[in-house]
Amino acid sequence: MHRYIEVPLQLLDIEGEGFHIMVKGTIHGKEANFLIDTGASRSVFDPKTLATFIDDLTFEKKEGITAGVGGSDLESSTFTIDMFTIGDMEIHDYEGVALDMDNIHELYGKLALPHIDGILGGDLLKRYKAIINYKSKKVRLTP
Repeated sequence: MHRYIEVPLQLLDIEGEGFHIMVKGTIHGKEANFLIDTGASRSVFDPKTLATFIDDLTFEKKEGITAGVGGSDLESSTFTIDMFTIGDMEIHDYEGVALDMDNIHELYGKLALPHIDGILGGDLLKRYKAIINYKSKKVRLTP
């Protein structure tokens, strides 16, 4: 019996310039697409997208500044998600960061790529000891 979970990954071609890593999961039982971003310190979810998965979600304005790669200061909020999955791994009572992801949705729309429901960052990748294997196209997570 394995002590880890392997999740299939998809490499999304970004106009021949590189790739983004996507894994599938669920939010409150509904299918969801997540990007893996090893450079993001926290996992983030789009508040508008979350509203399609969760009724009556409460956001609390996050104190401090959230910065993106572009160096812009971004407003963010926190929320608690009862349950979501990455592959078959369940994550309960996760305090997430809500951040406007319109720029990602716009880019992915232009490139005819799947809609992204969240970005998995360093907090979850470290907690679950993520290992990304490009050869096997799997992400290994240890609950």
